[in-house]
Amino acid sequence: MAAVELEQQQGGGLQTAKDLFSGALGGIAQVLIGQPFDIVKVRLQTSTQYAGALEAAASIYKHEGALAFYKGTLTPLIGIGACVSVQFGAFHAARRWLEARNASSGHSTTDLSYAQYFAAGAFAGVANAPLSGPIEHIRIRLQSQPHGAGRLYNGPLDCIRKISAHNGALSGLYRGEAVTVWREAFAYGAWFTTFEYLMNSDAARNGIDRKEIPTYKIALYGGLAGEVLWLASYPFDVVKSKMQTDGFGAQQKYPTMRACFASTYRANGLGGFWKGIGPTLARAMPVSAGTFAVVEMTMRAIN
Repeated sequence: MAAVELEQQQGGGLQTAKDLFSGALGGIAQVLIGQPFDIVKVRLQTSTQYAGALEAAASIYKHEGALAFYKGTLTPLIGIGACVSVQFGAFHAARRWLEARNASSGHSTTDLSYAQYFAAGAFAGVANAPLSGPIEHIRIRLQSQPHGAGRLYNGPLDCIRKISAHNGALSGLYRGEAVTVWREAFAYGAWFTTFEYLMNSDAARNGIDRKEIPTYKIALYGGLAGEVLWLASYPFDVVKSKMQTDGFGAQQKYPTMRACFASTYRANGLGGFWKGIGPTLARAMPVSAGTFAVVEMTMRAIN
């Protein structure tokens, strides 16, 4: 019995390592596809100088050049790879735990309900938040800083040093962490649940195993899941971006998540929580499609 349990633990450990590896590759694809869209989103969320996404993109290109669309990419390229790795590792670990719980509870099947898929996805998001909070804080500071002579930070390390000088490393880097946790839970609960529903429905409808679903469909379902992710979590993301580009000391406008929600509503009503949603949804489809396609095909190759 002990030998069987040891074998299961070792198998689970190996599978988690595979989940982490495939997630890391998916994260790299996510950053390379999505970074130009993301910088437009951040500029729209944190500035009033642009009428819309096309104007913001044209202005960035005209005044800062094409490479500006990849401003602040080094941090997410390293960090988001780690984040997506954690997301998939945590989701599948939670899924296996819930399947075992279903089996031990005498259920007729170990298959998860969609409420359980959402719980596993929310767990993955919360597990990811300690990484994504400071990584996105640094990226947003670099993306939103003035160009040229008004430049505030010379790169990720300089940004970390200057943020830490104001509030200390922990408090400074983790600004907006409470709203980050809420965003991640809603976002990844919705993301994984939507993808699993679409994949399971396709397999059942066509009478095939999930492994037989072609890559173009995986990409399509992943892209649709990306749209749902942002629709489920975007107001939290707006508040997070505002808090993470806020000033320090006497210049700070949003001392708490609640204060930022209230200020945004007073200034722009409910519409203020959806500012920049257009380019975000435009970005979500290819980014999420690429992420799930890379992860699924990697998992098929190594399993």
